[in-house]
Amino acid sequence: MSSLQSSALARVKPSATLAVTARARELKREGRDVIGLGAGEPDFDTPENIKQAAIDAISRGETKYTDADGMPELKAAISAKFARENGLKYETNQIHVAPGGKPVIYNAFLATLNPGDEVIVPAPYWVSYPDMVLLAGGEPVMVVGAEADGFKLRPEVLEAAITPKTRWIILNSPSNPTGAAYTAAELEALAAVLRKHPHVWVLTDDMYEHLVYDGFEYTTIAQVAPDLYDRTLTVNGVSKAYAMTGWRIGYAGGPKPLIDLMRKVASQTTSNPTSVSQWAAVEALNGTQEFLASRAEAFKARRDLVVKMLNEAEGITCATPEGAFYVYPSCADLIGKTTPSGVVIENDEVFTTELLNDQGVAVVQGSAFGLSPYFRISYATSDAVLAEACTRIQKFCASLK
Repeated sequence: MSSLQSSALARVKPSATLAVTARARELKREGRDVIGLGAGEPDFDTPENIKQAAIDAISRGETKYTDADGMPELKAAISAKFARENGLKYETNQIHVAPGGKPVIYNAFLATLNPGDEVIVPAPYWVSYPDMVLLAGGEPVMVVGAEADGFKLRPEVLEAAITPKTRWIILNSPSNPTGAAYTAAELEALAAVLRKHPHVWVLTDDMYEHLVYDGFEYTTIAQVAPDLYDRTLTVNGVSKAYAMTGWRIGYAGGPKPLIDLMRKVASQTTSNPTSVSQWAAVEALNGTQEFLASRAEAFKARRDLVVKMLNEAEGITCATPEGAFYVYPSCADLIGKTTPSGVVIENDEVFTTELLNDQGVAVVQGSAFGLSPYFRISYATSDAVLAEACTRIQKFCASLK
């Protein structure tokens, strides 16, 4: 029997972050004491006003199909958000809404990539970027933002990666997995390179926009470099800042010709995002924003706790990120050491596997994000859980010989 799997799907891997989360849940069901730090999901509840907006929408009978890429009321709220928070003017016909940020990005790639087209993906990268490019028929070109550069892409590295086949570059700030965020000056330096290559489009994933710390001033590239506006897709969503991961609403603003193509993709794939979730997102964007600052402060305190305790672990070094709710510690000094059970830590994947087996702490290996030997921790959980997890990590590292 011939293989059931398509050649397109054969090019991609399952999501490593989802796999780690699933494994942690499986071990918990078996009775293991497991702390899962793999999922990028806030532990805060969706705010009450947003939940009530959804309940009210159901009561009004707002349970029918909407336009394929979002209803007018939500597009108006998104347009207002871009103007209010980013100084960007997008008309409602320049807005695309989909069932999460992932479909927004995939719709853009499916609408624009031909076989052989290249997409520059700075590493460390969110695990799904390269595979979405591959599924859409393109070729991901990985370039490294080294830890010495704050895990950020340098202009000369970007310049060297661009070819006549380059269609897109992906920017993610603050970053999943590192939490690194680009300053306005750093974005302008990248824009200076992109001005020389008018065939290259920019996809900026701003999902963690509201989670920045220590007075960091957030900007997005179309805001810093308005001359790139006509070839920039500004992607965002309500999942992280508003604790609405399960509601599945992502959105983007971009040039109308691109948005029209993305709508065409949506019309023949997912169709509209859930109507009730769209009404909840209207309230998220139009309603009170007061809770955002206090939640960001809570995340900052968690970041500081985790960074301190990880740097106290033998053989671990952990940089302090500017945003998001992840840290990306190095385990380079532990490579080659041996666990009490005799397993040699050959790479970051072995490290994370043995940490889970020995101490019941689930984290994601750096190889999944394109840069080793590191691992990612999501600190979107309580201080007590984080302190216990870091204590276990310290214990595991101290046991290695």
